[in-house]
Amino acid sequence: MYARILGTLTLTDGLRTVTPRAPKQRQLLSLLLLHAGQVVTVDECVDELWADSPPLSAHSTLQTYVMQIRKTLRSAAADTGAPAEMYLETRDRGYLLAVGPGQLDLHQFEKLVEQASLARIVGDHTRESELLHRALGLWSGRALADVTCGPLLRTRLSGLRETWLGALEQRIDADLRIGRHHRLIGELRVLTRQYPTYENLHAQLMIALSRSGRTADALEVFARLRRTFSTELGLEPSARMRDLHADLLNSVPVTESVYLPGPDSTPVPLRPAG
Repeated sequence: MYARILGTLTLTDGLRTVTPRAPKQRQLLSLLLLHAGQVVTVDECVDELWADSPPLSAHSTLQTYVMQIRKTLRSAAADTGAPAEMYLETRDRGYLLAVGPGQLDLHQFEKLVEQASLARIVGDHTRESELLHRALGLWSGRALADVTCGPLLRTRLSGLRETWLGALEQRIDADLRIGRHHRLIGELRVLTRQYPTYENLHAQLMIALSRSGRTADALEVFARLRRTFSTELGLEPSARMRDLHADLLNSVPVTESVYLPGPDSTPVPLRPAG
């Protein structure tokens, strides 16, 4: 059994797709998959499925959805003749979806990002880049793009989006460190327009442009960032960004280790355009 949530919701037994079709079942399965290996309480399930307006039959209806998901998992395991490594347990006041190793794309993504971070710490940026390319390649669009989301899923997905962006930023940083600046420019131009107040992406673009002999373009990136900060936030870019700008003006060679966060840095919160 294998489940995908980093894109559209997909549940497959290796031979066929067995993803539930009913919207509420899909929503509940998504909640359980995002918390795989953890107990999700009955109250949390009800809150996710019906928010502030649960029907009087909410608990019995929830039990029906659980029974249907459990039946799907058991049926898929029986059809393949393999041990049921993905199964839904009833726990005290809640439910736990047990997922075996390699059965959920989110777990694969998290493992690859963790391995990449270890490679970063020891300075193996080629391996770091390779691992992060693999991790990000597991995504096929917005997570749970075809699932109706209630309050719990929306909160969890917001955090997951931040994790994706952090991995993307780290991958770009690794690619810069191994000399792939030319091929990053187009990607970073798109990202800096999508996240117009995110300084790290702008710093990466400025460094990539500078390394490519396009200092004037790098200075224009800073000018656009400064205008955005002034107009939208009433602020100036950080001292780090102003130092990068000054070094470019003075033809001082720039390096990632000076202007980009180190391996233990806390990611900067992201705010998309609009």
